[in-house]
Amino acid sequence: MARRFTPRLERAPLPLILTVVPIASVMLASLLILVVPMIATYPLVPPFGLLALISWRLLVRDIWPAWMALPLGLFDDMCSGQPLGSSACSWTVILLIMELVDRRMMWRDYRKDWQIGIALIGFGLVAALFFANVTGGSAPVWILFPQFLVSSLVLPLVMRFIARLDRFRWRS
Repeated sequence: MARRFTPRLERAPLPLILTVVPIASVMLASLLILVVPMIATYPLVPPFGLLALISWRLLVRDIWPAWMALPLGLFDDMCSGQPLGSSACSWTVILLIMELVDRRMMWRDYRKDWQIGIALIGFGLVAALFFANVTGGSAPVWILFPQFLVSSLVLPLVMRFIARLDRFRWRS
């Protein structure tokens, strides 16, 4: 028996999927640090939760209000072992900066998005190091350079993956 024809136009996606997919993808990206077992003297693994947050916000301007970074950052703090509240604070500032950038820039292309993402990744890594040093660490800033370089190079791949998730989100 043939399936009944369902039109694709004028069909709204499920509201639950529209809200859950971005949040779940950032949370799963934060959990990815636990899956990648790597022992190194320098930090090399990029902060995938931060990359996913920046990618979602760069690709979809009005996806979240600025306060949404607080629970996502707290979840990332619990997964990554950073001092509690460090990612929540820095991610909230990052979303506020992105809001200001969106108000100032009318049009952005891929290069501008990459430059904005690289600057925000650098800010997020330096803020994480600052909070780690305030709570008892003593690492210099130059130690972040390999992680910053890897994160900057991985950002386009994460943005492409997030774009595919966004396409899936609107199709379902």
